Amino acid sequence: MLIPVSELVAAAKSNCDCFDHVQAKLFFDRNEKVIIIDVREPKELEVSKLKDSINIPRGLLEMKITEICDKDNTPILIHCRTGGRASLSAHALQIMGYSNVHVIDAKYDDIKITFG
Repeated sequence: MLIPVSELVAAAKSNCDCFDHVQAKLFFDRNEKVIIIDVREPKELEVSKLKDSINIPRGLLEMKITEICDKDNTPILIHCRTGGRASLSAHALQIMGYSNVHVIDAKYDDIKITFG
């Protein structure tokens, strides 16, 4: 039986700490050295990018994450366009041992307005 991506995303979200865009901004402002990872594809960044984010496309995340974050308790916020790829990414990072990973579960336009 094939599992639809919507079920994979829902399962990942249920295992992740999800913030809306306002909660994510509060977390960012209240914590030091928060890393914001944008898991969208580079073409998507051509339209708009958060100034404080680092782009690591979803397909490369597990291979590239240790280049920017080598401590398991570093606060990490992950976002994409709608929250699906971010949830899958956060779940993967948790499996790798990262313990302070949070999904910005919001539409990118809302994230952009909130984070500037």
